[in-house]
Amino acid sequence: MKQRTIDQIIPAQKVNMGGHIIDQPLPTRQIDNLDPFLLIHHWHNHLPGNQKPQDVGVGPHPHCGFSPVTFIFKGAVEHRDSHGNRAVVENGGTQWMFSGRGITHSERFPKKMVEEGGELEFIQFWVNAPAKFKNEPPYYQPISLDETPLSKEEKSKIWVVSGEYKGIKGIAPTYSPQLLLRGEIDDGSSIDIPIPEAYNALIYVLNGSLDLSGVNLKTKDMGILNHDGDGIKIEANEDTRFIILSGEPINEPIATYGPFVMNDQTQLMEALKKAQMGKMGVLIEEFD
Repeated sequence: MKQRTIDQIIPAQKVNMGGHIIDQPLPTRQIDNLDPFLLIHHWHNHLPGNQKPQDVGVGPHPHCGFSPVTFIFKGAVEHRDSHGNRAVVENGGTQWMFSGRGITHSERFPKKMVEEGGELEFIQFWVNAPAKFKNEPPYYQPISLDETPLSKEEKSKIWVVSGEYKGIKGIAPTYSPQLLLRGEIDDGSSIDIPIPEAYNALIYVLNGSLDLSGVNLKTKDMGILNHDGDGIKIEANEDTRFIILSGEPINEPIATYGPFVMNDQTQLMEALKKAQMGKMGVLIEEFD
């Protein structure tokens, strides 16, 4: 396996999202997107407790044209949408939603957790969809930790969310070829990870420190990989958690406006009109 090298390292930036301070490695001033990946948000906080579910998280809002995906690392996230789906996914799981022609959803936290408080950590990233699929019906798939295939090596664990890794296939459906991994590696150990050379690829470190092709990445660093090999070798300097997002580039124009991802401004205006008319669904949340 020929090792891919690091093109650039981008530290996550602090951004304010509705009063919540989160880490955002993508987009930044250095890079707008890494086709097909458009955005990465890393939320790590402690809920103080003595709150109500309707006062925490993100209320009903529409999406269309892409997949907002959430990896939960600590705590739990509750999903509801205008198609009647409702599910709580706990640490180690994935909330996978394809917004297609339009859907309205909310992202809250379980009642017990907001009442009692607790640690909450998740990463949400947006995956673009090819133009020919943007008008497909939306769907939602919750994936638990137990449903996520695991590759265990001597001192590392790799969970395969989508794509194929060393003969293990993830179950998340995608509209373009992707390999999406969550990983943990112990201090002093190493692991070889095959990634197709044609795929755009990035590695993001949640916490810890690792070396990749002689370059060090530390907590909340994102490394963009060059297309000069068919895999990477990770060497851990301490216990480290990371994700790898890789996929075949779609190579189509991208037009975005808030929660909509289309191919041109006309399509964006049409999407906005649909949302305003309620054609992306209506979600009325009910709380105990």
